[in-house]
Amino acid sequence: MAKDTRNALLDAADRVVTQTGVNNLTLEKVAAEAGVSKGGLLYHFPNKDALITGMIERLMHDFSEAIAALMAADPDPDGRWLRAFINATFTPEFAQVERSAGLLAAASTDTALLDPFRVQFAAWQDRAAAASDDPAVGTLIRLAADGLWFAELLGISPLDDATRESVRQTLITLTRQ
Repeated sequence: MAKDTRNALLDAADRVVTQTGVNNLTLEKVAAEAGVSKGGLLYHFPNKDALITGMIERLMHDFSEAIAALMAADPDPDGRWLRAFINATFTPEFAQVERSAGLLAAASTDTALLDPFRVQFAAWQDRAAAASDDPAVGTLIRLAADGLWFAELLGISPLDDATRESVRQTLITLTRQ
């Protein structure tokens, strides 16, 4: 039950950021959006920074779980991690701005809140470099997937569906060379 409430609060925080902007992310608005008292929210998140940290931690956890599931389904061990990273990045669930609202909140509130994300990205970079015979190719693939994800997150030159799929397929092909 507590985990359900925690997730409902994180969902509400994502909606507040997405619908009203990062500057309107307040504990009061999140509690109201979630339909709980401010005290109920404070039980799970004692302050706004803890809420934003929770948003980021959930995103990283869910994305890591998606990578693990995609790896488990891929019978080809060569380039498996890179393909899983690409496919997770291109999954519509992670392409939604709402899922990444915590990053926007952290970037505009206190960039130190991005430190756990930086650590995770460094680990992903290590995996990308190790997943290819040429570490530069693994890095290029990760950067291309990241670039598309951030472009979509920020609404900067999003790709049409056909181009997006073509880019995904090209990246997948690179993991097999």
